[in-house]
Amino acid sequence: MIYASDLDQTLVYSRRSMGVGEDAPGLVPAEWIRGELSAFMSAETLNQLMTLPKDILFIPVTTRTVAQYQRIQIFQQEVIPSYAITSNGGNILMNGKVDPSWNEHVRSKLQEHSATAAEVRQIFDDVLNKEWVVGERLCDELFFAFVIHRDLMPVEEVTEKIKRVESLGWEASIQGRKLYLVPSAVNKRAAVEHIRHQIGDVPVVASGDSLLDRCLLDFADYAIAPRHGELYREKQRNPETVHYQFTEQSGIFAADEILKYVRSIHHAAIGDVVS
Repeated sequence: MIYASDLDQTLVYSRRSMGVGEDAPGLVPAEWIRGELSAFMSAETLNQLMTLPKDILFIPVTTRTVAQYQRIQIFQQEVIPSYAITSNGGNILMNGKVDPSWNEHVRSKLQEHSATAAEVRQIFDDVLNKEWVVGERLCDELFFAFVIHRDLMPVEEVTEKIKRVESLGWEASIQGRKLYLVPSAVNKRAAVEHIRHQIGDVPVVASGDSLLDRCLLDFADYAIAPRHGELYREKQRNPETVHYQFTEQSGIFAADEILKYVRSIHHAAIGDVVS
């Protein structure tokens, strides 16, 4: 079985997103930036990841760049996955090394199906300004991440721009203080599907909180999302369009429920095989 999971606001939480103070019991450090502790994981979640049955292949799947993923020390020391997917599916790491053939495949898809990054950036040029955009990055030469003041964002203008780039093979996601613009060809589902083809046709369990996770959760045989984030807000707005199971808790301890769900699916699958 494969367990493919988003990281930020699903398994790993910044101070801003975890919903409890950093002095709350049951937390462990997950990431440091320039020597400063910046993200946490539930101690129970870490224990559950470290003790997953050997026939569950855990794959972190993140919009983070390769370098940003490598900052999460838990996945460099305590839990070291055989595969990790970064850059929203643009890169696959195998035993910590980037698979160049997958990256080349993704870039060829971009040329076939999406407008260039320069074209998309030009469309947004007249609405991006210092009043609400704090920082900008073209991540791994694949997609844009803007750090924003969300309450100052000109929503109507940005929404109109998003509609334009969607017709050019791109999509958008707003997660906390970040606005992502990502080519549709760079996606988490395709990367997980590629790994599954390599290891065999096994069931996939997936978890994630954002719209960029939706294609992965739709692809998975079993899916669960935390009770916060974009997918949960979409569930509140349009309940008939979102069919995943959601956790009872929100915040960092929602991850404990997610791992219990993964184990329950595995236990049921083992029971079916035995019976």
